[in-house]
Amino acid sequence: MAPRILLARHGQTEWSQLGRHTGRTDIPLLDEGVRGAKLLGERLHRAPWLGLPDVEVRTSPLVRASETCALAGFADRARPWDALMEYDYGAYEGLTTEQIHAQRPGWLLWRDGVPDGETLAQVAARADAVVEWACSAERDALVFAHGHILRAVAARWLGEDVSFGARVKLAPTSLSVLDWAYGKPALGRWNDTGHLE
Repeated sequence: MAPRILLARHGQTEWSQLGRHTGRTDIPLLDEGVRGAKLLGERLHRAPWLGLPDVEVRTSPLVRASETCALAGFADRARPWDALMEYDYGAYEGLTTEQIHAQRPGWLLWRDGVPDGETLAQVAARADAVVEWACSAERDALVFAHGHILRAVAARWLGEDVSFGARVKLAPTSLSVLDWAYGKPALGRWNDTGHLE
């Protein structure tokens, strides 16, 4: 069996709802985020997933991801991993894209990076570590993490530059699957929020 990575983005927070860049600030889930995490868990415990009995689970240690993991019913199998923490936005932490554009017109995270935070190369290296870990054994992996780092993981899974993350959106409490097609890494499912409807 070729390993897959199941990506679960954390539930809605106040800052994600407002579009504020939330890197290392530890923001809890809103009630909507708690509800979404429980619905995601219910989905993963029904067919065809059936609780993913053989999956290896990792979570970002930040509360919004680890709480999503726990509410979805995977805390007992999850190990925290710093590689899954969100992008360190440095001086742009807590700002919206509009606020950043007022200071720096035309700014794009995936091209321009951030002052006093992580470089795109550092984010790519963390994403590569996640992909390498996921491919290291004959079992699926389930990770609970954040929008930008999960988009970076998807880019690297596909063999693309990390900047490819700019081209794929990822909603709170979404489920995505990095899979295989014709022996090549592929997107098996992306930004699926059917469990929230």
